[in-house]
Amino acid sequence: MTTTTHEPISHRDRAVLRAVAGGRCRRSGEIGTPLLVDGVYCADQLVGHRLAVAGLITDGPGAGVPTITDGGRAVLAAA
Repeated sequence: MTTTTHEPISHRDRAVLRAVAGGRCRRSGEIGTPLLVDGVYCADQLVGHRLAVAGLITDGPGAGVPTITDGGRAVLAAA
């Protein structure tokens, strides 16, 4: 499934996408719940939900580990 976002992607969103791509993020619950980056809760509690709804991150193969989607990689490549 491909989702297109019409919301502008902020610098913070791109930083979190880079952290997800680097395997540095964990979820505190299901996809869309607050993210931990390097073991610390992200100050923007909604960034995980916002990126998931936009189709830029999704559930990864490991429990509580989000992964970046092709759309997320395209956003980073365009930055």
